[in-house]
Amino acid sequence: MHDPELDRRLAQIELKLDLILEALGVSGGTDTSDDLEREARALLGAGKKIHAIKLWRERTGSGLREAKDAIEALERR
Repeated sequence: MHDPELDRRLAQIELKLDLILEALGVSGGTDTSDDLEREARALLGAGKKIHAIKLWRERTGSGLREAKDAIEALERR
């Protein structure tokens, strides 16, 4: 049986794990998280931070605070 909530939560966990691995300098990111990060960085580069946060929330199912923190972490890197 397909559970959309479970799929959303799994995607969130996978993305968090990818970010942790990246912060530790360990290879293992997925194309999905790489694509999301690339798109978010493009939006940041265009001065569209709010759009980047919105994209992050839509793709990961995260809350506003978590998405904002993730985008700000991208800005610092």
